[in-house]
Amino acid sequence: MNTRMRRAAFAFCATAMAASLAACGSAKESGDKSDGGTKTAKGDDITVGLLLPENQTARYEKFDKPIIEKQISELTNGKGKVEYLNAKQDATLQSQQIDTMITKKVDVLILDAVDYKAVAQGVKKAKEAGIPVVAYDRLAEGPISAYTSFDNEEVGKTQGEALLKALGAKAKSGKVVMMNGSVTDPNAAQFKKGAHDVLDGKVSIGKEYDTKEWKPENANANMQGAISSLGKDKIVGVYSANDGMAGGIITALKGAGLKTLPPVTGQDAELAGVQRIVAGEQYMSVFKSYPQEAETVAKMAVSIAKTGKVDGSLKTTTVDSGTEKGVPAVIVPVVSLTKDNIKDTVVKEGYYTVGDICTGKYKAACDKIGLK
Repeated sequence: MNTRMRRAAFAFCATAMAASLAACGSAKESGDKSDGGTKTAKGDDITVGLLLPENQTARYEKFDKPIIEKQISELTNGKGKVEYLNAKQDATLQSQQIDTMITKKVDVLILDAVDYKAVAQGVKKAKEAGIPVVAYDRLAEGPISAYTSFDNEEVGKTQGEALLKALGAKAKSGKVVMMNGSVTDPNAAQFKKGAHDVLDGKVSIGKEYDTKEWKPENANANMQGAISSLGKDKIVGVYSANDGMAGGIITALKGAGLKTLPPVTGQDAELAGVQRIVAGEQYMSVFKSYPQEAETVAKMAVSIAKTGKVDGSLKTTTVDSGTEKGVPAVIVPVVSLTKDNIKDTVVKEGYYTVGDICTGKYKAACDKIGLK
């Protein structure tokens, strides 16, 4: 699914005035007054539902959840509460979790969808119950109130450009394998489009896969199939949409007996991915500031719960989902991560220390690239 970004940012004014559910259509109210049933806007005592899609990728439990919880606490003077559930890559379970959040009468829901289409009915039910939904990291269908993520097509372009740079004169001398993400994730389609925009006409794509559930073992099996079909010596590079799959791909390449690995891309700056970059096994990853994204969605959610509007201090653009047009959005920039800028990205941002990265077998490689 393509997301049309209208780049001209506009100001979204968030006020502190009282707003009723009928007036704003998205903020859930604290209760009725005795004078004729007039409702008042929420204060700091709010409950935010947080639904994350899976726990295979390290980022969700390590960064997203704790940062969102901390930010919500700070924005509500310690009075805000977070109800958290993880779908473990199960779209049916996530639909049930949306129902649970509706039953618990949360004031706003942060939703990172397993399947962006499958959640549409749940998002609709939440809105009907007076619970606004903020789509997080993945653009969900249904009547969402706001969205924050990264420029996903730019992620794919960043990966494609890095792969072209790594290939140099070899770009058309052999075959490139493309290992895209899951078809149930709208981001995967955007990564793929961005990558194709850069790679098409400049490399020969020998095999291309959409990898079920983003699982490394599925990427590994796909890569084994590509090696068998194309021949290991014909593969000059691999586009991998994320680091987890890159790990499975590299295992398959090593298993095929390749002594010199072709450049492999990635995304998410996972610790294992960064270590593979240090060791020269993986060429690059895409560094995305999860703290910035998580802090942004917390600010969005708290503001919408209180006022029905996105915080006016946020620089917003708009996006169109499959069912909604002009959704206010904050898009966070991305950076190509290679062995040359590890210190300026993941170390500087506090993702990992040099000690975390340069353990045992990676110490010599760290020393070689000056990572001390």
